[in-house]
Amino acid sequence: MHEVAVIEDPAAAEASLDPMRSKLLAELVEPGSATSLAAKVGLARQKVNYHLRTLERHGLVELVEERRKGNVTERVMQAAAASFVISPIALSAVQPDPARSPDRLSARWLLALAAQLVRDVGTLITGSAQAKKRVATFAIDGEVRFASAADRAAFAEELATCVTSLVSKYHDESAEGGRDHRLIVAVHPSVKPAAQPAAEPAAKEER
Repeated sequence: MHEVAVIEDPAAAEASLDPMRSKLLAELVEPGSATSLAAKVGLARQKVNYHLRTLERHGLVELVEERRKGNVTERVMQAAAASFVISPIALSAVQPDPARSPDRLSARWLLALAAQLVRDVGTLITGSAQAKKRVATFAIDGEVRFASAADRAAFAEELATCVTSLVSKYHDESAEGGRDHRLIVAVHPSVKPAAQPAAEPAAKEER
């Protein structure tokens, strides 16, 4: 099972967004059957089977094994990945295009770039899986705390200068057999997870 899979097919995306099917995908990080899942999600086994068939048809779950129990064959399924990302390709007619309004200080342009990143890397993963090869990628994720807006602006300018210098150093337009790579550098405010509500104290028994 992969850690992350990219959904590119519109029908598969629609199937995965159904609340019950999404819940089943989460449960199927570990293998399970319609019978074992029915009790967990509070649904009749026949209904669970229907949803599993739909997910299997779109390649979101896979058959792990079949177990014979009397006159019944129990199918044990597992999600194709631990988590899923829906590619903008699934909404091809309205997918973002960063080239329409490039603005390095725009949060919406950053979002369009991020969507393009999901689309492109998803396409590469699909192709590499078919070719049974790894995709050559590199990423850095970290946090920096700025003392002021002025410091943040200065950091952005210095970062842009450093990246431009590196690109100028290594970019070779005439390299025979060279391969183009896309470079995206982004800085945005950190988003903190929502605080969980405090548990209510247990009620005291009246005597």
